[in-house]
Amino acid sequence: MTFLEQKIRDAHTAGRTALIPFVTAGFPTLDTFWGIIEELDANGADVIEIGVPFSDPVADGPVVEEASRRALSDGVNLRDLLKEMARRKGLIKAGVVLMGYLNPFLQYGLEELGRDAEKAGVHGLIVPDLANPYYGLLALPHEESAPMRAALGKYGIALIPLVGPNTSEERMALYAAEGQGYVYVVSVMGITGERGGLAPQVAATMKRARKGFS
Repeated sequence: MTFLEQKIRDAHTAGRTALIPFVTAGFPTLDTFWGIIEELDANGADVIEIGVPFSDPVADGPVVEEASRRALSDGVNLRDLLKEMARRKGLIKAGVVLMGYLNPFLQYGLEELGRDAEKAGVHGLIVPDLANPYYGLLALPHEESAPMRAALGKYGIALIPLVGPNTSEERMALYAAEGQGYVYVVSVMGITGERGGLAPQVAATMKRARKGFS
């Protein structure tokens, strides 16, 4: 069982739903970002997803896009983020997941990424444009995610699968066989952002995901 799985199971054992907040790295400022992480950790976050800023976050809405733009303008980058996380390793009780687009990870180098992420106390990665048919032509097929899975797996880091409303049960079963940590269910077709309510298909998507990953 991975550390991420254990954190979620511990929450369930305690009779509650696991809390997994998301924060863009370096936002709103470099000075305040780490204080936010510490506050989330101290107030019950089971897993914290840290967004890696990217210049073309095509799956994100205006709020996350603007946060990413501001972080990049302040000089936030993956290498410095991992160095600072390594310096703080052991101070955060929550599981730590990096969420970002494939390009910065490829530019970093997959082997080096796995090694440095382990040193930084990272437990998993979410890559929206990798192994996810929800994003259509922007995504690589699941079968082509093997190099990243291998590079991360060598260091005990989970590559967290994503599924969406249009992911078939057959594909979910494929992701379940390879995925670790937890599954990220994309609830609606479209970019991230606030909505007035849950789309009608959310319940059906969750039901299929529970079946596929049980």
